[in-house]
Amino acid sequence: MDGRELIALAKEARKNAYIPYSGFSVGAALLAKSGRVYTGCNIESATFSPTICAERTAFAKAISEGEREFEAIAIVGGSDRDDEICYPCGVCRQVMSEFCSGDFKLYFADGEEVKEYSFDEMMPYRFYL
Repeated sequence: MDGRELIALAKEARKNAYIPYSGFSVGAALLAKSGRVYTGCNIESATFSPTICAERTAFAKAISEGEREFEAIAIVGGSDRDDEICYPCGVCRQVMSEFCSGDFKLYFADGEEVKEYSFDEMMPYRFYL
């Protein structure tokens, strides 16, 4: 599966975002090495702290189904459902660092253009135990 296909699935997942406070919707499509794709959207809470990002929603779904190895993720987001580059927050990057190698791919939509980065480019100095 290529980046454009993952972006399309992330855009579809984004439609389910629960965003009554920020109006900023995010969708993610996570490709496991098994070939399965897990989607997620952001889900807000009035107290913001329990809010969960789309990326972590997708990872939680995949991990709860037994997946532990991943190839790529596409992330799309923006206000008013317009695509903007939406990089993962620090918490999402740390969750990814638990399960993703340095060559794990991240895809972002910038209009019709697809941008691709490796995880090492997004998180060059990861926290390891």
